[in-house]
Amino acid sequence: MTLEQTLEQRKNTHGNFKENSAISMGLKSMFRDHGNFYFMPRYQQEALDMIAHKISRLIAGDSYFIDTWRDIAGYAQLVVNELSDDPKATDVVQQYTKADQLKLPL
Repeated sequence: MTLEQTLEQRKNTHGNFKENSAISMGLKSMFRDHGNFYFMPRYQQEALDMIAHKISRLIAGDSYFIDTWRDIAGYAQLVVNELSDDPKATDVVQQYTKADQLKLPL
């Protein structure tokens, strides 16, 4: 496959590059407008940037392209993996009822 063929294929799934860039940079700019972003570890900042990048592909391109959704889940899972070993990390505690299998917060 030639470079031009690859770019044309990506345009179908990722959308127009300039439009995609504008959406992606807009999302990332919103993150950086909030001071808390700079107190986050670099891996969390990078995950948010990559998720914003993938979201922009869904908006500008093909929102039915499963691999993009999978990528978003993957970046979120990488953060969860890091947080699982971090003593500062917190999580919700849930209780499952046997009768209806509803998740009820404690």
